[in-house]
Amino acid sequence: MGFLTGKKALITGVASNRSIAYGIAQCMAREGAELAFTYQNEKLKPRVEKIAKSLGSEICIQLDVAEDEQINQAFRELNNHWQDLDILVHSIAFAPTEEFKGSYIDSVTRDGFQMAHDISSYSFVALTKAARPMLNADSALLTLSYLGAIKSVPNYNVMGPAKASLEANVRFLAADLGSDSIRVNAISAGPIKTLAAAGIGGIRELLKHVELKSPLRRNITIENVGNTAAFLCSDLAAGITGEVIYVDGGYHNLGMTFEID
Repeated sequence: MGFLTGKKALITGVASNRSIAYGIAQCMAREGAELAFTYQNEKLKPRVEKIAKSLGSEICIQLDVAEDEQINQAFRELNNHWQDLDILVHSIAFAPTEEFKGSYIDSVTRDGFQMAHDISSYSFVALTKAARPMLNADSALLTLSYLGAIKSVPNYNVMGPAKASLEANVRFLAADLGSDSIRVNAISAGPIKTLAAAGIGGIRELLKHVELKSPLRRNITIENVGNTAAFLCSDLAAGITGEVIYVDGGYHNLGMTFEID
């Protein structure tokens, strides 16, 4: 019996079997959680349905977080399957591709800035608001962040301020929902070669740099993130809320990464 047995988890943001959200879903399924999934559009639906089925789930719900009505409709549909919810995983982020090229000051636009914050940060709050009537006591909410929230990372650009906003949301939501025994945390994952990461300029160089310089001398995997997510959303982490947990091989602890002979 796994430590998530009896828990119901809604997983958003699965795009392929290389997604961080997929790694989280795998680990939660292994620990006994019952899963439901969302997909953004009809193009992604067959792929997500196949992944859901492989993990023992028949629940796939369309969800475009840019539309409030779609968010509300998604939870109405989920409520047709489940009466309550224990875990919400938010693994959604987006900014236009051109915002990830060159310097921040040269690439950032008003529209791109607003879109990045709306889809990557506000959507976590919007999902939480819609999910709240279904959330059990001792529920757990989880989102995914990155080092660019607190440090300048080349080409990460507008997503840095968006992730900073997301991490602030974690703290404010944790303060608001703690009295209902609902916990809210984030995982700041190291770079992983996912479909989403492919849109960031220089991602190969970034992966190689982290592999060479991080204390563990390797890049992390979606399973590393998934195991941490499963723990944070379980009763084993009942005393943890409002935190950003780094799963990056220790890279965030480094000051300078050059070597002295």
